[in-house]
Amino acid sequence: MRQPVFRCVFIFILFGLISFSRAQESGLHVDPDSLSTIAICPQKDVFDILTKEKLQAPEIPLRKVRAIILPLIGYSPATGVQFGLGSSLSWYIGLNPLTKISAGSVQLLWTTERQLISYIRTNMFFNENKWFLQTDWRWYLFRLPTNGLGTGPADNIPLIPENPNTTENPVSYEGGKFPMKYNWIRIHNILFMSVAPHIYAGMGYHLDHYYDIEDENLNLDSVNKVITPHYSYCMLHGFNTLTYSTSGISLNFAFDSRDNIINAYEGIYINVNYLYNFAFLGSDHIGSRLWTEFRTYIGLSKRVPRHLLAFWLFGSFKVTGELPYLNLMANGFDQMNSSGRGYTQGRWRGVDFAYGEVEYRFPISRCSRIVGGVLVANVTTSSNRDLNVPLFGYLKPGCGFGIRIMVGKYDRTNILIDFGLGELSHGLYLQAQEIF
Repeated sequence: MRQPVFRCVFIFILFGLISFSRAQESGLHVDPDSLSTIAICPQKDVFDILTKEKLQAPEIPLRKVRAIILPLIGYSPATGVQFGLGSSLSWYIGLNPLTKISAGSVQLLWTTERQLISYIRTNMFFNENKWFLQTDWRWYLFRLPTNGLGTGPADNIPLIPENPNTTENPVSYEGGKFPMKYNWIRIHNILFMSVAPHIYAGMGYHLDHYYDIEDENLNLDSVNKVITPHYSYCMLHGFNTLTYSTSGISLNFAFDSRDNIINAYEGIYINVNYLYNFAFLGSDHIGSRLWTEFRTYIGLSKRVPRHLLAFWLFGSFKVTGELPYLNLMANGFDQMNSSGRGYTQGRWRGVDFAYGEVEYRFPISRCSRIVGGVLVANVTTSSNRDLNVPLFGYLKPGCGFGIRIMVGKYDRTNILIDFGLGELSHGLYLQAQEIF
């Protein structure tokens, strides 16, 4: 673990000095306490440059959707090169000016790894913030390698009986990366009701259906037998190796004082979700899990709100029963598919999973603030209960830096270009809207 830690420290020292000096430069020409700062250096976006319009352009009209539709040519370590269309959406619901902005994203992508990735994600605040609806719908025709469960040593090998009905002749799987193909349908909906200022309580329905699962390295031939982590887990916990589903009801609590859900400059976000999967709703096994999440944003400059520190913590913990392998939490499978920069999506997966990340965000453009930057550090830990690998027993750090290009000054939508480093791993990440 020392090598990625040293590289991350070097990156933070080098780019931190550069970015801090640039952030300070962006406000040198004005008095820190001057009320004219906004008038002298208002936030601009790329459309101000492309269209040469005046800065007094109208804001997002009420009951109108602002959509930035772009052809997407991107890259991530898990998918390879991506081709498709994507749209970042923002709008206001209702007439009350205190109603928070709603946001969503829609994408349809085809990748060089022969994947089809389609999703619709929304976070909607209704009139006066009395109700809040969160949706996450996905359909993936996917291929993604798995490296087993837990962040423990690679030579820890779970054993399963050669005959599942006996405990004789255990067979182990080889360590390393195991390619998999599978299709995935996700329908997650949570409806929150406001119970106090910034405080919400709600219920949700969650369906995840995995089908046409193919372990490409699995070989049950008695001579050249290879047992994969997925097959081993399914045999130990009683799941079909080709298809399985979870379907359940969740109880939810949220506290949200962020000033903007797309790109917050201040505020706190707390989310607690307890999900119970029921057999009568279609789950293969009864099981439950607890999700906890915390985000906060600390400003470093009164005159430049884009200069800040952002913190993100979350954890996913199995509470009761059984959860299928692909439904266990892994890096890059949060709502924005963005955790674990520096590692391939799904590199770390576990029965219990915890993640922490901090970003230093700063402007680069001297006055327009169209271009900004980030420095990021993160750490991942996950458990493997079958091997007695505990949560927090092994930590996997990552770090990186990135560029932010403001394409929507009123809703603060950015285009993100990030480079991440991890343990024997690195990656380039492209997307719209902030990571968290």
